[in-house]
Amino acid sequence: MKAIGLTHYLPISDPDSLLDVELSAPAAPQGQDLLIQVQAISVNPVDTKLRGPKPGQENPPRVLGFDAAGTVLAIGPEVTAFEVGDEVYYAGDVTRPGCNAQQQLVDERLVGRKPTTLDFAEAAALPLTTLTAWELLFQRMPYQLDGKRNLGKVLLVIGGAGGVGSIAIQLGRYSGFTVVATASRDESVTWCKQLGADHVIDHRQPLAPQLQAVGIEQVDAALNLANTDLYWQQLGELLAPQGHVGLIVEPAGELRIGDPYKSKCIGIHWEFMFTRARFRTADMIEQHRILTRAASLIDACELRTTLTQRLGPITAANLRLAHQQLESGRSIGKLALEGWS
Repeated sequence: MKAIGLTHYLPISDPDSLLDVELSAPAAPQGQDLLIQVQAISVNPVDTKLRGPKPGQENPPRVLGFDAAGTVLAIGPEVTAFEVGDEVYYAGDVTRPGCNAQQQLVDERLVGRKPTTLDFAEAAALPLTTLTAWELLFQRMPYQLDGKRNLGKVLLVIGGAGGVGSIAIQLGRYSGFTVVATASRDESVTWCKQLGADHVIDHRQPLAPQLQAVGIEQVDAALNLANTDLYWQQLGELLAPQGHVGLIVEPAGELRIGDPYKSKCIGIHWEFMFTRARFRTADMIEQHRILTRAASLIDACELRTTLTQRLGPITAANLRLAHQQLESGRSIGKLALEGWS
């Protein structure tokens, strides 16, 4: 089968950083695995982080990729939720070969049926970021997707135009929050507003005065999706007593977990989308349930894809371009590649 792999960990400017390779197709699926024909893929910061320069060599080539949509080719003997021919979308498992290949084995508990209203590229843009935002808001933090408990509460999303932020804005709006997103460029401000943000402020400027200018003195919840260290003190001051902060980026230094976090009893919540698969937790099937519910919301026009750019077929050259754009820090929404040349 065709695949895109790496043999050395190199800067993305190096043409050998990602290579077109031929690999053996996966074996027949066992247990709860699905064998999936990959139709489209998307790219996330985890891809650029894992590919980034460091010592080491891979033989056979390492295949990355943790956002895909495709068609079920075969099922393991213990599979109960899918049949051959089903169209699916998923983020997969960071401990196994990724989706930058024509075929991939994935545990059914990590897979959802593709939204019927989306094509493969539009669907491939969604799984990792949807799972991250959903788990953070509604499973790590004490909020609910349904109901009215979030009405009157303010959610601050730092990094609103990124992949996770683009989903978090939509989930916050749908679940009743007043959503404030941060963005610094005209095009990213427009994107956040299109997704449903009530207010957009500039994360390059002090946050508190901008919030006060729109009548907000404090926020109930904050998702710091950009830089844990940079906004740590500001968020401690902005968060209401017994508020909550969600984090996905490990700090570069040592965080001070004293006041105001201690005196306000602020909840600190970490999210790593691969935890369930990596540790084979008893509730792995939650990711199947989340993707299933998200698909129903998309098909009901309550959520939308965050795909903003199609970069052509799945080739090493196009994937290098996707990594370059992501590493530039100026991407809006998600990038996708579709089809094999």
